Amino acid sequence: MRHQPVIRPFSVAFPWFGMDIGGTLVKLVYFEPVDITAEEEQEEVENLKSIRRYLTSNVAYGKTGVRDVHLELRNLTICGRTGNLHFIRFPTQAMPRFIQMGHDKNFSSLHTTLCATGGGAYKFENEFRTMANLELLKLDELDCLIHGLLYVDRVGFNGHPECYYFQNPSDTQSCMKTPCTLDNPFPMLLVNIAGSALGGGTFLGLCCLLTGCETFEEALEMASKGDSTNVDKLVKDIYGGDYERFGLQGSAVASSFGHMMSKEKRDSISKEDLARATLVTITNNIGSIARMCAVNEKIERVVFVGNFLRINTVSTKLLAYAMDFWSKGQLRALFLEHEGYFGAVGALLELLKAAEDP
Repeated sequence: MRHQPVIRPFSVAFPWFGMDIGGTLVKLVYFEPVDITAEEEQEEVENLKSIRRYLTSNVAYGKTGVRDVHLELRNLTICGRTGNLHFIRFPTQAMPRFIQMGHDKNFSSLHTTLCATGGGAYKFENEFRTMANLELLKLDELDCLIHGLLYVDRVGFNGHPECYYFQNPSDTQSCMKTPCTLDNPFPMLLVNIAGSALGGGTFLGLCCLLTGCETFEEALEMASKGDSTNVDKLVKDIYGGDYERFGLQGSAVASSFGHMMSKEKRDSISKEDLARATLVTITNNIGSIARMCAVNEKIERVVFVGNFLRINTVSTKLLAYAMDFWSKGQLRALFLEHEGYFGAVGALLELLKAAEDP
């Protein structure tokens, strides 16, 4: 088991939150102290007790908020306090309801600082101030992402490694998820899919248009049942097989959605095929850019993060295969269990750092 880094003790008011307000999802991490003394509990104001009970006794909040119980980090020691770190997400479009909840629970009376990163920290700053009387400490999202990632990798995932890769990614039969660590992490190429112009938001938006789905989960479920080769034109559709001179396999995509020029093909495809082709298109684009950047910078480790990869084994395996195949085994794609939460973790760490600084 790996040693947990312990931040120097100091006095900072509970509750401890970190927020990453993205364009599609809000990610929230909450540190729940479990070493509260009887004296502390007696002195604790009712508002704080109410917030702790609400966040830790529920796994769902309203219709769209979710606490990812399987990601909880247990028995962390931070700032001399022992507790559990909870991971909560909800759609950004539900942010007004979250701010209203802060008002209803009189959150501002707790004299705590809300550290937030992501574009929404700027977009919703005025609403936090006017609706809930709360001031946000706005933080750089890339700094938070890196600090949060390195911290979670150091503490590990409840005794297990946070990082993993796919062994034998080119062989669908023997492809296996394999744990690893990011000891001596640099140099590495960190690919934040959530920060891509063609990323998870593009995938969901196109799927909503093409299939009528409503949620990311629904889109992925449809994609898992589809066949993208009914939509995409492959190398073999053009050459009749492999393009050997340039090492292109016949199964490689030559033109995403290329078959859709044919009315006959359009009439024969399913919504599941369209969802799968959309997923493959977005993933291939991300993989191509990442590979070119890694080769250009002579970096062998490429770490992919972002909520696009949540419950998305199709893309993780496709990225692993693409990195391995096109680099002839020189590049390895790495993934992390807490995919999209590192910015929020970094924001929490900045809260503690800000409180610690004189």
